[in-house]
Amino acid sequence: MSGALWLIPTPLGAAEQARETLPAATLTCVRRLDYFIVENARSARAFLKAAGTVAPLQSLELVELDEHTPRALIAGMLAPIVAGRDAGLLSEAGAPAVADPGAALVQAAHAAGVPVRPLVGPSAILLALMASGLNGQRFSFAGYVPTQAEARVRRLRELERRSLREDETVLIIETPYRNRALLDSALQALAPSTRLMLASELTTPAERIVVDTIAGWRQRRHEPPKAPAVFGLQARVAPARR
Repeated sequence: MSGALWLIPTPLGAAEQARETLPAATLTCVRRLDYFIVENARSARAFLKAAGTVAPLQSLELVELDEHTPRALIAGMLAPIVAGRDAGLLSEAGAPAVADPGAALVQAAHAAGVPVRPLVGPSAILLALMASGLNGQRFSFAGYVPTQAEARVRRLRELERRSLREDETVLIIETPYRNRALLDSALQALAPSTRLMLASELTTPAERIVVDTIAGWRQRRHEPPKAPAVFGLQARVAPARR
């Protein structure tokens, strides 16, 4: 009988926030496991220490799975679980397997008949949507937009048209050093009536959530944080002039 793959969210901020942002049931699960598939071993150890793992850190088995890991290695990571050992999947921050390389392991687990058990914890994407006031009934996640300026503008306009056509919120993520470029492109590409959200460092003392129309954003002096951010846009038909 196989073990289970437990999907364990981690804090969006410092590892020390583990006991503040994770429920007791999630922490209890973390503390009983001794095998983890992680995006980064160093940050995973910091999280496990903060979570209060019972076993000595040196005794825990940590295997790295990141965006550069060859798919051929995933079967070996899964083998101990198939053989009956429970394991935890950890993202670098937030919910594993959402905009995260751990999704490949989850897919392999389902194919092998391994039970997959998601646990409660922070997700930057859902927290940002909750706080945005944008359409939470219909939304999509577009991941990253292109890094090249012209392609980024084209993609933002495509997403705006999609938002208007489907009456949905479109969520985007960006790396800290490209937040400024994404915001500048949004102000250039999007219609004045489109609403834009920028949410960063959620659940931390430095949390920032700003929502305004593009017209309103153009009047602001707002320097995007050099931290992981979630952007959201919702297009709407501009009111007719009288």
